[in-house]
Order: sequence, then C-alpha cells, then structure tokens
Amino acid sequence: MAEQHRDGRNHSVDEELAEVFRPEIEAAEALDNDPDASTASADGPGEKKRSATTDKDFFHAAGGWGALFDVAVPWLSFLAVYQLSGHNLQLALIVAIGLAAAVGVLRFFRKQPLRNIVGGFIGVLISAYIANKSGRAEDVYVPGLLTNLGYGLVYLITVLIRWPIFGVLYGMITQTGTAWRKDPAMLRGFTRATLVFVGLFGLRLAVQVPLYFAGALNALGIAKVALGPPVYALALWLSYTVLRASLPPEKWDEIRDTAIHLLRGNKK
Repeated sequence: MAEQHRDGRNHSVDEELAEVFRPEIEAAEALDNDPDASTASADGPGEKKRSATTDKDFFHAAGGWGALFDVAVPWLSFLAVYQLSGHNLQLALIVAIGLAAAVGVLRFFRKQPLRNIVGGFIGVLISAYIANKSGRAEDVYVPGLLTNLGYGLVYLITVLIRWPIFGVLYGMITQTGTAWRKDPAMLRGFTRATLVFVGLFGLRLAVQVPLYFAGALNALGIAKVALGPPVYALALWLSYTVLRASLPPEKWDEIRDTAIHLLRGNKK
C-alpha cells in the first residue's frame, strides 16, 4: 500500500486527497480481500459481485486538490489586483474574468464535466457584473452568499419533509424512483448525508455574512477560498462516512458507484 501511495504521488496530486482518507480506503481494500466478497464467476451465481469502483475512485472523482486551484485563482487575483492597483475595481474584475476563462480552458483539457466548466465561469461573470454595477468590491461575493443560502434552504427543506435530496438524486440516477424511501437504512443514511451539507452551507454563511456587512474585503475573499474546496472535501468525507456507516456493505457499494457516476458528470 505504501509503495502504491509513493507511485501515486509521482503521477497525480489527486492521490494526496486519497491519502487523507487512507483508513477508509484500507478498510475497503480489506473488504475486497475477504474471500466472502469475491467476484462472482460463471459457475457461482450465488456469490457476491464485486463493485465496479473502489473508495479511492470516489475521492478521485471529487476533483482532488486541483479543484482548490481552480476556485482560488480568480478570487485571489481579484483581491491582489484590487489592492495593488489602488482599488481599481474594473481592472480587478477584468483580470478575474480572464483568469476564470483560463481556468475553464484548463478544466476542458482535463476533461472535467462541461457543467462544472460553464458553471464556474458564469459564476465569476455574474459576480463581476453585480460588483461593477454597484461599484462596491465586496458585492462580488453576493452571488456566492445567495447561492449558499438557496442551497442550504433547499437541502434543509428536503430533510424536514423526509425527502433528502441525495436520496432523490439516487432514485433518479438509478431509475429506481422512490424505492429507497421504503428502506429505513437508506432513508436514514441519505438524511444524515444531506444534513452534513446543510451544515456546510450554514458554516459558510455564518462566517462570510458578518464579513460582508463589515466591509472586510480581504478577509471575505480569503474566507471564500478557505471555505470552498477544502471544506467541501471535508463535507464529502463526512457524508461519505455517515452514509457508509448507515448501510450494509452491499447497498453501500451500489450507492458509491452511483455517487462516482454523478461526480464524473455521468460518464462511466
């Protein structure tokens, strides 16, 4: 395992994310080595079928540390140019848009899902438009605040009405409809996983909203980056952990395959 880790670090920084969650990965590999969990053969229809993916695939599909670079570059460049240019808002916005476009091209060549590429660039454009319209640099962060508020409310409502959004997405992707709601373990697992993301959106708002109203531009920019991919990765791990703990192994394998399918942009 250690030798595999050294090879992975030489080839991709994404392996570093997998190392953070090494206990989970090793637990999965131990399960794969269990004779009772071996792949079904043609002569053994009663044996369990091994999942097409592993826990490591899940973390690779989440984007790795490259996602932090993608998010950080436009926003940190905005702050730097704004301060160094004597608070020239338009110049800072132009630089941020240009770098967002460059990041989009980089994502395209990485073969990331098109919706992520377009969504990230459009998000920067909308933020720049609002800040340019108001003439206030801190307003560049308003769309992000509203987005977190909207997602947080939607996720919370789905939990309160006992239709957690992760369960709904699972039913849509697997074309099993609402069958998951009839399984208490799956309903409990999807509810807990959704609540983790309710906490994520709430944390972002709790930190960033006071900074916005205080006009603390630099602190707000740093908080946006810090509470972006790093905390998102933590939320993924927590939801991953609580969901796995809520389900028997065979159901977890199926759900993990579905999650990786979704994170990869519906590409096998």
